[in-house]
Amino acid sequence: MIWKKRERDGRPAPLPCLLFLALLFFGGVLLGQVLAGRVPDATGDELGRYLTDYFRLGGGIGHAAGAIPSTAIIYFRYPLLAFLLGFTSLGILLLPCVTVAYGFFLSFSVCCFTAAFGVDGILLAFAVFGLRCMLTLPCYLLLAVSSWGSSAALAKLSFGRGKRVVPVIYGRDCWIRFIGAVIVLLVGICVDLFLSPRLLQAVLEQILL
Repeated sequence: MIWKKRERDGRPAPLPCLLFLALLFFGGVLLGQVLAGRVPDATGDELGRYLTDYFRLGGGIGHAAGAIPSTAIIYFRYPLLAFLLGFTSLGILLLPCVTVAYGFFLSFSVCCFTAAFGVDGILLAFAVFGLRCMLTLPCYLLLAVSSWGSSAALAKLSFGRGKRVVPVIYGRDCWIRFIGAVIVLLVGICVDLFLSPRLLQAVLEQILL
């Protein structure tokens, strides 16, 4: 019944959408690794000096309050964009691009850490990105799959060439997913602001001292 309903309103089944977006994400990850290998070695040295100064100045724990806006932007940027793109037919083209970009920038950032600190960079990257990715990536995929289906239905509605198409309805499930993702992300921001500076400091103590 659910499959037939989705067929009538023009929305593709969620599982193929999830697999497709997941493949695009991992494609972005691979692309980030390839391009990170072409970054000059001086970039890794600059990152190492920056983190050394950051640690010595005590920038992690003492400035948690000032980090709230930037942390909120980091947590919400991809999930919120995925949700909003579900209200336009352009989302069918833009969501795959955003998914590739998400995987690319995450992978590129992690590779920069490993370039600067070698194997220790993996632990450092986990301290910086670990909690964030464990929360933002599932929320992004949850919202992106639904939004891509809505965008596909809107595209069919826009280019139906006179065919009778059922209007796209954003029901209660859509808003429950969004509110649930917002709650998870807000909790993640609170935990991140409290835990990440301490975890980062502990890792830097092992690497830089």
